[in-house]
Amino acid sequence: MKRNYTDDHARAGIDAPLPEIEVWPNQYEDYEIVIDTPEFTSVCPKTGLPDFGKIVLRYVPDKSCLELKSYKMYLLAYRNLGIFQENVVNRVLHDVVKAAKPISAAVTGDFSPRGGLGTVVTATWSRKRGNR
Repeated sequence: MKRNYTDDHARAGIDAPLPEIEVWPNQYEDYEIVIDTPEFTSVCPKTGLPDFGKIVLRYVPDKSCLELKSYKMYLLAYRNLGIFQENVVNRVLHDVVKAAKPISAAVTGDFSPRGGLGTVVTATWSRKRGNR
């Protein structure tokens, strides 16, 4: 069977330059922040068609919190980026962990159905399980 997706499709967007996610000093302990982005858009690297979905970030901050406008601008940069949905979720998690160094974090992407097929992808990270 001929494979329609290439290794380049699979890697698309993983190393693309994106805006920096800024942080600010956390003032409290032992709480969770949930950031809901219901209008996320990226592009399928194979077809060039838009992917629509909802991205939910849940994290327990340590010394830093995400600055929301910079996080918003970071997510907006995906609008024209060719990247698979699974890679979106894992890339967002990786970049949030790199920027904020939280105690734990989880990103869920709930992508709208196209052709009758929807996708939900969740990636998690915690210090207990080790660094990424």
